Amino acid sequence: MSEKVSFGDRVVAAGFAAGWTLVPLLPERPTAAVFRFLADRVWRRGGKSVRRLESNLARVTGLEPGNRELSELTRAGMRSYFRYFHEVFRLPSMSSEEIVRRTHVIGAEHIFTNLEAGRGVVLALPHMGNWDAAGAWLVGVGHPFTTVAERLRPESLFRRYVAFREGLGMEVLPLTGGDGHNFGTLASRLRKGRAVCLPAERDLTKSGIEVRFFGATTKVPAGPPLLAVQTGAALLPAVVYFVGDEWGIHIHEEVPMPEEGTRQEKVAFLAQRMAEVFEKGISEHPDDWHMLQRLWLEDLPR
Repeated sequence: MSEKVSFGDRVVAAGFAAGWTLVPLLPERPTAAVFRFLADRVWRRGGKSVRRLESNLARVTGLEPGNRELSELTRAGMRSYFRYFHEVFRLPSMSSEEIVRRTHVIGAEHIFTNLEAGRGVVLALPHMGNWDAAGAWLVGVGHPFTTVAERLRPESLFRRYVAFREGLGMEVLPLTGGDGHNFGTLASRLRKGRAVCLPAERDLTKSGIEVRFFGATTKVPAGPPLLAVQTGAALLPAVVYFVGDEWGIHIHEEVPMPEEGTRQEKVAFLAQRMAEVFEKGISEHPDDWHMLQRLWLEDLPR
């Protein structure tokens, strides 16, 4: 059966196609200004996504809704979000050397030491900063990796996004609609001493693991901690953020594996410790956290 594509989906796909075609041909500063203008316009309209971002940031910061500081933080968050897309369109035209030079990394040794010893690493990231630029940095320093991509609509946009990430040197597996063996493929890569990078602070499905996060309950993906338990790979939470016109990555120390407990108990322990690292990183860089969706269970519709 052919895919039903809405008019809105077609517009989004056309916009991304134009972005990847045109933005690299234009000067960086003027196009960056255009994306900031668009971000401010979306923020002023105060639509559903903006209100959700503000609500999420209120929980993170403790600021009351309607507070001017919270409003300005939400504006900065939208600018950060739109900056991500501006950079996505430019990354394919940037050299690996430039990306590595413009990336400032804390804790890179946690990756390198494990990989050089032949031990796989699971890099778990919240939706922050420019995670594609962070991936391009990892490839640029000699460590190509495997990741999983959410299937976007329409299919043409999904294929373009996969091609974009593969062009940066990543191996990309579809989250859904593939051969159904993603976990096995990821585990195989880790057992061969390679790196796997996965988004890790939101999974509201039945398979998500409940954690306490900023004082309330949410669910995180089981994949990163479960892969670490199953393969013995190092689970390394990583926080990505912007540093001026450049990028920052903080690779945290390995989340220690409990010596005792069932597999389920170990996975739950790792998930909670991972979430606590994310709390710290998001608290330090709240404007670079791109969570425009419901996250906490108590915020879900009843």
